[in-house]
Amino acid sequence: MVVGKVSEFIGSLYYLCVTLLRFKNIMKLKNYLLLLALLLAVGVRAQVPTGDKYPKREFRAAWIQAVNGQFRGVPTEQLKQILISQLNSLQGAGINAIIFQVRPEADALYASQHEPWSRFLTGTQGQMPSPMWDPMQFMIEECRKRNMEFHAWINPYRVKTSLKNQLAPEHIYNQHPEWFVTYGDQLYFDPALPESREYICKIVTDIVSRYDVDAIHMDDYFYPYPIKGVDFPDNASFARYGGGFTNKADWRRSNVNVLIKKLHETIRGVKPWVKFGISPFGIYRNQKSDPLGSNTNGLQNYDDLYADVLLWAREGWIDYNIPQIYWEIGHKAADYETLVKWWATHSENRPLFIGQSVTNTIQHADPQNPSMNQLPRKMALQRAYQTIGGSCQWYAAAVVENQGRYRDALVSEYHKYPALIPVFDFMDDKAPDKVRKMKKIWTEDGYVLFWTAPKAETEMDKAVQYVVYRFGRKEKVNLDDPSHIVAITRNPFYKLPYETGKTKYRYVVTALDRLHNESKALDRLSGRTSVEGIFCRLLLPGDQSLPYQWFQSPDSGSALG
Repeated sequence: MVVGKVSEFIGSLYYLCVTLLRFKNIMKLKNYLLLLALLLAVGVRAQVPTGDKYPKREFRAAWIQAVNGQFRGVPTEQLKQILISQLNSLQGAGINAIIFQVRPEADALYASQHEPWSRFLTGTQGQMPSPMWDPMQFMIEECRKRNMEFHAWINPYRVKTSLKNQLAPEHIYNQHPEWFVTYGDQLYFDPALPESREYICKIVTDIVSRYDVDAIHMDDYFYPYPIKGVDFPDNASFARYGGGFTNKADWRRSNVNVLIKKLHETIRGVKPWVKFGISPFGIYRNQKSDPLGSNTNGLQNYDDLYADVLLWAREGWIDYNIPQIYWEIGHKAADYETLVKWWATHSENRPLFIGQSVTNTIQHADPQNPSMNQLPRKMALQRAYQTIGGSCQWYAAAVVENQGRYRDALVSEYHKYPALIPVFDFMDDKAPDKVRKMKKIWTEDGYVLFWTAPKAETEMDKAVQYVVYRFGRKEKVNLDDPSHIVAITRNPFYKLPYETGKTKYRYVVTALDRLHNESKALDRLSGRTSVEGIFCRLLLPGDQSLPYQWFQSPDSGSALG
């Protein structure tokens, strides 16, 4: 891991510095200084990836929100078609994960066992959609068809975005009004109450146990964004639960810490393969508040929202972090480049992705090249650190609408080839077994390559997806090159394309488990153990001189071979 490498690097520097202080011989001193410079260069490069223009593994997500009212009151079949159209467009743009808002106001865009239907779906909280359907289940099924992850996005504390909004009679507020506080024009669960935490964990348990989600996701709303001159009304709770704390800010952070830890434990206890991710506000702390903070001047997670994101990552309570860096390069108070570099060096050994604002990116010119928008430079920065494993686009519709030709750029350049989701090896690092019994079968639709799923003892060992690679007959097999990926599929088969039937190809198939560990296999051509895959050689029929069975692969001359 990167953190371990950095620790070793720092240790080496310390040893060299101590050694330098003991030197009297100037020539030896010069030699050690040269060695120190070399180590510095290596240390810097340790944070930089291999320089692959097209990474094989990259988190490429998009947020689909409900609070903007885009679903409200839309007839069921029409809304389904809108969502299908969005997913098709996002799939075509290389997006491999969808973060879909399912709980904006202690309500539900799914068939909840505890909370009312959301007004952001039907127009009235508590009103069941007609005809009845379950948007979350629908989106999970549609994401599976497109080999996308589905992350269920919830807001933990918010109950009303405006006090004028009406709550359904069955809403938990009407059963336990003592659990809630009003701040400004909004209503919230009191984060200090054990009852609030238990209830939120119950909601998450319900989602994780009944739905095949890949992750539970929370955004930047913890304690509410502060209103100037108005303190959050929790004096009574502090008097009751604040024992041991002399500082209310520390106590508030502790309240959120306890919830995050309990949510992590809850999710792991139900389905250990389901991830728990956060997309916090883009500034952790400013340097004026903390010397280790970023060189920024804005609202702070730690001090204003009482969200100690680095602690959560450090303690392993969250499985990924997507700071919302929605500003432009050159922003005076919150420069994008400054923040990307800061988060890259403070990943705390947890997967880090960057929250990108599509609109902001296309509206601002690159300071170094005013004829272009900032997408090229932002993507270069995102991929400039090993600790950054991808990004999430805010918001999905902006990509679909191709604002500023943003989607065009993803398709033609930045997401030109497919990418696998990064592995979460701290959750599971055991790859599934290789696929078995690969063979071609002639069907009425042409030749189809079939294989059998590997055997598995547990759910986390199961193969849930397959990656199909294609290589020229004499081409070196390189499974790190995503340009050779022709399919990522949940089906144990792949229809071989046909053009002329003359060119010969070799196809390689690997298995992925729920956390995207990729299987190993035997290279049947050389007998060597190869990374990730099982090889099938196909050629035009009739060539019996070869040591393996050959058969026609009907692709642009494709013969698997």
